[in-house]
Amino acid sequence: MKSLRELFEIAVKDALVAAFGDELAATDPLVAATNNPKFGDYQSNVALSLPKKLKQSPRAIAEKIIANLPANDTWETPEIAGPGFINFTVKPTYLAGLLTEIQGDRNLGIEKVEPASKIVVDFSSPNIAKEMHVGHLRSTIIGDCIARILEFRGYDVLRLNHIGDWGTQFGMLIAYLREAYPEALTTADALDIGDLVSLYKKAKIRFDEDVEFKETARNEVVNLQAGAEDSRHAWGLLCEQSRREFQVIYDLLDINLTERGESFYNPFLPDVLAKLDEQGLLEEDAGAKCVFLEGFTNKDGDPLPLIVQKTDGGFNYATTDLAAINYRVAEDHADKIIYVTDSGQGNHFAGVFQVAKKSGLLPENVEAIHVPFGLVLGEDGKRLKTRSGETIKLKSLLDEAIVQARQDIEARLEEEERSETTEFIDRVAQIVGISAVKYADLSQNRTTDYKFSFQKMLALKGNTAPYLLYAYVRPQGISRKGNIDFTKLESAEIVLSEEAELILAKHILQLSEVLQEVEQELLPNRLCQYLFELSQKFNQFYDRCGILNAAEPQRTSRLILADLTARTLKLGLSLLGIPVLERM
Repeated sequence: MKSLRELFEIAVKDALVAAFGDELAATDPLVAATNNPKFGDYQSNVALSLPKKLKQSPRAIAEKIIANLPANDTWETPEIAGPGFINFTVKPTYLAGLLTEIQGDRNLGIEKVEPASKIVVDFSSPNIAKEMHVGHLRSTIIGDCIARILEFRGYDVLRLNHIGDWGTQFGMLIAYLREAYPEALTTADALDIGDLVSLYKKAKIRFDEDVEFKETARNEVVNLQAGAEDSRHAWGLLCEQSRREFQVIYDLLDINLTERGESFYNPFLPDVLAKLDEQGLLEEDAGAKCVFLEGFTNKDGDPLPLIVQKTDGGFNYATTDLAAINYRVAEDHADKIIYVTDSGQGNHFAGVFQVAKKSGLLPENVEAIHVPFGLVLGEDGKRLKTRSGETIKLKSLLDEAIVQARQDIEARLEEEERSETTEFIDRVAQIVGISAVKYADLSQNRTTDYKFSFQKMLALKGNTAPYLLYAYVRPQGISRKGNIDFTKLESAEIVLSEEAELILAKHILQLSEVLQEVEQELLPNRLCQYLFELSQKFNQFYDRCGILNAAEPQRTSRLILADLTARTLKLGLSLLGIPVLERM
C-alpha cells in the first residue's frame, strides 16, 4: 500500500505535467506532512520553486496545479496558503478505509522493496583479548537497528562483525604470555578475560619501551602470519575465549551477527597491493607503500598518503578494509556497504573509499557509506568512565541497567501496594533495563554526543522506552478489562469523528513514510520520535475518547484504533530491537 505522502506526490506530479507539460515530469513535488493541523495534513511547496522557470507567480502556479488535480474521494478541496503553499486535508472516510485495509495486514500495509538488493552492514567490531566497553555500545545498537529496518523493508542484509583478531597486538600479547603465563597459550581459559586485558596493557607498555621485546613481538606476528602451529593454537584459544564473552553481551542485547574478522582477509592482502600497483596508484614514501589522496593535505598543504604496506612489510587497517571491500563486492555481491563506526574514523573511511573507487575495487554501481556516531558522555558532559578513570565495561553497564530497572519496579509495586512474582519482576526488569539503554541511544541523533543517565532513561514520562512500553500495555489492559479479542474486530466499521481519533489515525498511517526516511538517511532517531509521538497521541485519545463505555459503532471503532496503535508500537519497537510487555 502506498503511503499518503506518495499518493499526494503522484497527484501533484501528474497535475504539474497536465498544467505545464512533460518538461516538469521529473520535478520534485516537495510534499511533506504538516506540523500544524490548521494547514491540513500534507503540504506541497512546489509552486514556490518554479516562478523563474515558468515566469509566473507562485500563487498562479499553485492555482493551475489545483485546477488539474483529479476529483476524488481522497482529499477535501485543496487550499492555497501564503505565497503559494498547497494544503491538502485527507477525508475521514478515506482514512477509515486505509485503516481497514492495514488492519488485516501483518506488516500494516508497508510494502517491501523490489528488487531486493544486497546490503552489507558492518557494525560492533570489538577486539579480541579485550572486553567490550561502552564505546562499542553505539555501533552495536545503531548497526542492529539499521539492519532490522532494512531487513523488514525486504533487503537481503548481511550483518558482519569485523572483529580485531589479527596484527601487532597479538604479537605483543603472545610474546608477553610466553614469558609470564605460558599455560595461557596451550590451555583454554587459563586466564579470565579481565586478566587478559590487564596483561595486554602490560604488553603494550613493554612494546613501547623495550626495543628487544618489540622485536620479539614482531617475530611472533611473522610466525602467526606464516602459520606456525603453536602461534596459531595460542591465537585460536584467545579468539575463542573472547568470542564467548562477546556472545554474552550479544545475547543480552538480542544481536545477531556473522563474524568475519581481520584474519579472514589476510590471504587477500597481497592481491590488493597488486591491484593498486596495476592501476599505477602505489607510491613509496619513507619506505612505506601508499596511495596519495586527493583533498587530504597536511598543515603544509602536501597530499596525505593512505599507507597500505608499512616499512617492515606488514599490512595495516587500510589494507584490510580494501580487501574487505573487494570481497564484499566480488563474493558477497553487495550493492551497498554500510560501516557503523565512531565519527573519529570518518577520514579513514573517506580515504579508503577514495582508493577503492580509483582502483576499481569499489565499482560505481556499489555504494559505500560511513555511518558515524558521537560519544557516550557522563552526566558531567565528559567521556563516560568509572570513578578510577577506566573505560566502563559494557557488560557492567547493562547489568547495572537491569539492577536500576528492578529497583524502580519494586518501588512502584510497593507504592501501588501490588504483589507480583519474582519471575515477573525479573523479566520486566531485564526488558525495561536493556530497552531503556537501547532507546536512550537510538532516540538521539547518532551524529551527536549524548549524556548517559539511568534516571532519565528509566523515567515513565518523556521520550523513553518505559513510556513507549507503557503505551503498548494500555491497549492490552483494555483487552483484559473488556474481555476483548482484537483479532475478531477485523470486519467492523471504522468511524472517525472526534479530533483525537483523526490525529491518531493519521499518525498510524505515517509509519511507512518514516521507515523510508530512516532507510534513506540511516537515522534511527526518526523512528524513535515517530513512536514517541504515537504514544502521546494515543494517550490523548485514551484520555479524551471513551472506549469501553462508548456507544456503537464508536466503541468497536475505537477498539480497532487502540489495537492498531499497539501493533504499530510493537512493530516499531521490534525494529529498534526492543520487545514489548503485556503487563508492567
